[in-house]
Formats: sequence, structure tokens, C-alpha cells
Amino acid sequence: MDIVHELGSATAARIRERMTDPPSYSAVRSVLRILVDKGHLAAEYDGPRLVYSPTVPVHRARRSVMRHVLRTFFDGSVEGAVNTLLELEDTQLTPEERARMKKLIDRASGEGR
Repeated sequence: MDIVHELGSATAARIRERMTDPPSYSAVRSVLRILVDKGHLAAEYDGPRLVYSPTVPVHRARRSVMRHVLRTFFDGSVEGAVNTLLELEDTQLTPEERARMKKLIDRASGEGR
């Protein structure tokens, strides 16, 4: 899904090209068919090839994925998820990023109003 969102639309072959350690072409097609059946992707013919595109805008997909990650890995705790992100060894926030994050937190808690 991330590849399709990134490209906007793509054929199975193009999606497979972008994958690291891709499965077989038929496996990619099978997963794409399932995603179409579930309504996550649309498929249209462009000549003999099917071109797949997302049915949900990326901002809505992000929210849905984040809700799932929060429930699955952090028992719904935003604090736990943010703490894990900040503990990653390659996370280096600039002073500007910290200031923006503080504003987002203040706004979310009603303090920035």
C-alpha cells in the first residue's frame, strides 16, 4: 500500500520493482487482488495491464494505520508511542522541531487556545 500511495497508481510489475526482497509476481498480484476485494485499492485496465490506485487518501490511511499501531503495540497510549519514537537511536530533534511539537501538544490539550 505504501508503494501505491507513493506512486499514486502503478501496475503490479512496477509495485514489485519497488519492493525490497519481493515475492513472486503472482504473489504480488494475489495481494493486490485481495486489496481490491477489500476496497483498499481500485483497479482499472490500461490496455492489457491493470493499474492499481488507492481508494483512500494518504492522510486518512495514516490515521487508520496509527490507530491500529496505537491499539496493537501501545495499548492505546499516545505517550508510549511518542516515547518509543524519541528513544530510537537515530532520533535527533532540532530545537525548531521540539518547539513545533510542544505547540501541537499544547493545542491537543487545549492549552494553546
